[in-house]
Amino acid sequence: MATASSRPTGRARSERRDRGMDRRGFLGAAAAAPLLSALPAAAHHGTSMAQAPGFYRFKVGGFTVTTVHDGFTPRQNPARSGMVANQTPEAVEAAMREALLPLDRLDNPFTVTFLDTGRQLIAFDTGTGGGQLSPTSGLLEHNLEAAGIDPARVSLVLVSHFHGDHVTGLTTRENAAVFPNAEVAVPAAEWAFWTDEGNSGRVPEMQRGTFANVRRRFGPYQAKLRRFDWDQEVAPGVRALNAAGHTPGHTVFHVADGAEQLFVMADTSSRPELFLRYPHWASVFDLDAAMATESRRRVFGRAAAERARITAYHFPFPANGYVAPWGEGFRFIPADWSSTV
Repeated sequence: MATASSRPTGRARSERRDRGMDRRGFLGAAAAAPLLSALPAAAHHGTSMAQAPGFYRFKVGGFTVTTVHDGFTPRQNPARSGMVANQTPEAVEAAMREALLPLDRLDNPFTVTFLDTGRQLIAFDTGTGGGQLSPTSGLLEHNLEAAGIDPARVSLVLVSHFHGDHVTGLTTRENAAVFPNAEVAVPAAEWAFWTDEGNSGRVPEMQRGTFANVRRRFGPYQAKLRRFDWDQEVAPGVRALNAAGHTPGHTVFHVADGAEQLFVMADTSSRPELFLRYPHWASVFDLDAAMATESRRRVFGRAAAERARITAYHFPFPANGYVAPWGEGFRFIPADWSSTV
């Protein structure tokens, strides 16, 4: 038992507590440092409330799939800014209310899918390119680092179509290759359309910059560029499917290993609360609305009938789950989140 003379004084006890708290604080900060270093730079989003890194993994047979968040672009007043080209603002607002979405702004997220087959690492599209398109996008590089995916390990980039939010990430601002060791495979129909400047009069003015962007982004990969046709196996276990309409060569990729399968849907549907729920609604970015509607019904109908998992580029992160028939369209059912792969 401590004697009166051996007990620490109140001041001594206070100093000991302070030293203990300082030590615990230091250890806590040290432990947290790797986690904090993995967070996106807050300044990139103009906020000090950055989220944890955005990546998520799951299995398809023996394959490992990783979806990686590349940020988003906000669309202000979406119902009245022409986002849905063939519906009235009132109809769009009604659908947004039904889905509990805000009417003043709708974020358009970007999610890139990666597939590790054990033999090769495949990227499906490439994101927006380090914030080259908007200040709230371009997180792919950071989130790849957090996920432990080195772009130099990617041996194949499969491109669904040539819109800027899918191909700008092929190169840096200085136009250096982001995936230096990758072959780049593109839909033959897409390549034929966007490499012919004579087609510029067939697209809305807002998409005419795509022609020049294609020349720039694919330039560093010319020696490793491959064109494919639909219904071809473009890599072991991966087949290209016709999903034209959004663009002339828009492609969905079907991944299969054993009895398990995945459809990488790209832009077959943009936000599911609108274009999946109502497949006949036309996105302002659909070049052929009727064909895009047919592709939506056909491809999502197949995924629903086969109870297959999907990933989709503009669905809320982690952008993977299932679809089921719902009224005149489909509903998206997010896959259960799991702490293990």
